[in-house]
Amino acid sequence: MTVQSDLKKALAAAENAKGSYATFAAATEDQMAKSMFMQMSQDMDSHIQQLNSRLSYLNSVNPMNQNRQ
Repeated sequence: MTVQSDLKKALAAAENAKGSYATFAAATEDQMAKSMFMQMSQDMDSHIQQLNSRLSYLNSVNPMNQNRQ
C-alpha cells in the first residue's frame, strides 16, 4: 500500500465522518449535542484540507503518482 492510497482512504473516511456529524447535528433536538456535532463537522473540514494538501504535494513532487489518480 502506498502513502497516496492511504491518504485517499483517510480522505474518504474524513468526508464520511463529516457527513455523519452533520446528519447527527440535524437530527438532534439537544442543543449541546447539536453544537458538538456541528463543531466536529467543522473540524473535519480542517482534516480534509490537510489530507488534500498532502495528496496534492505528493502528486506535484512525484510524477509517478500523477498516473495513479
